[in-house]
Amino acid sequence: MTRHIERQIGNLKEKIRRVGTVVEEAISKSISAVINRDVQLAQRVLANDEAIDRMEVEVEEECLKILALYQPVAADLRFVVAVLKINNDLERMGDLAKNIAKRVAQLEGVGPVDLPPEIRTMAMQAEEMVRECLAAVIDGDPVLARRIREQDDVVDEARQKVRKRILAGIKEHPENVEALLRVNSITKHIERIADMATNVAEDVIYMVEGDIVRHRPEE
Repeated sequence: MTRHIERQIGNLKEKIRRVGTVVEEAISKSISAVINRDVQLAQRVLANDEAIDRMEVEVEEECLKILALYQPVAADLRFVVAVLKINNDLERMGDLAKNIAKRVAQLEGVGPVDLPPEIRTMAMQAEEMVRECLAAVIDGDPVLARRIREQDDVVDEARQKVRKRILAGIKEHPENVEALLRVNSITKHIERIADMATNVAEDVIYMVEGDIVRHRPEE
């Protein structure tokens, strides 16, 4: 039984790694599409969303099968429970990447508008958080996971600066209100991606240490 569950846990780790890789790529492409106003790249992100959904279902089914057939305990049980939650967060990240990609085409339809410089800061930090949270999952690294929690403040601060710029822009150039609201929506989605990465990091801490840190301030 022990060897069987070890094999299943290994397979599950590989499956969640693949989901993470595809989601990370979707996020990177959607943000690149925004920065470079690349509608074709945004369309490729949209076309790949169904693949992420299918993979999310496969991982969930695998988790449920392991729970039903092997009744894991201790560290194995925490791993499967954590993967169930991480899997859901990754799928939501994929949805956020899709939403960002949609806004690229919408921006093209309402005319040109300058992007606030803080968007690059937000995007780079969010992408780094996603990369690191996936590494923390695969390596079972709670130290890295705790560092990711601390990084979320950088994204939140950049988001607040962007909101102020957008509000000022609407007052100064009301003719650009629709485009500016699209930009605001993009930054909101980037912020949510960082939040999801933080959730994954917190699940890693639970997975390795059995400590539930969600809703608890960083130490």
